[in-house]
Amino acid sequence: MDIPEAVSWGHQSLLMVAIISGPVILAALVVGFIVSLMQAITQIQEMTLVFIPKIIAVFAVMAIAGGWMLDQTVAFGQRCFSAAAENDGR
Repeated sequence: MDIPEAVSWGHQSLLMVAIISGPVILAALVVGFIVSLMQAITQIQEMTLVFIPKIIAVFAVMAIAGGWMLDQTVAFGQRCFSAAAENDGR
């Protein structure tokens, strides 16, 4: 494996991490923003109030998109192993 190919695999790996973790992080961000907005409106400044809705949202997204995330991860792993097997024959 030469340097450009290694850089390409590193780029693909980082992109895959961003794609797979995106829905979970986006759900936590949206729920955290909504709860913080509600806290600012009602002036209830309880620090622990944010965690329960975030945890519920993250688990809901994992339950809904978990299969897709696993499929993406398995497909990427298969591409990695097949590329490694092809390069092994050189």
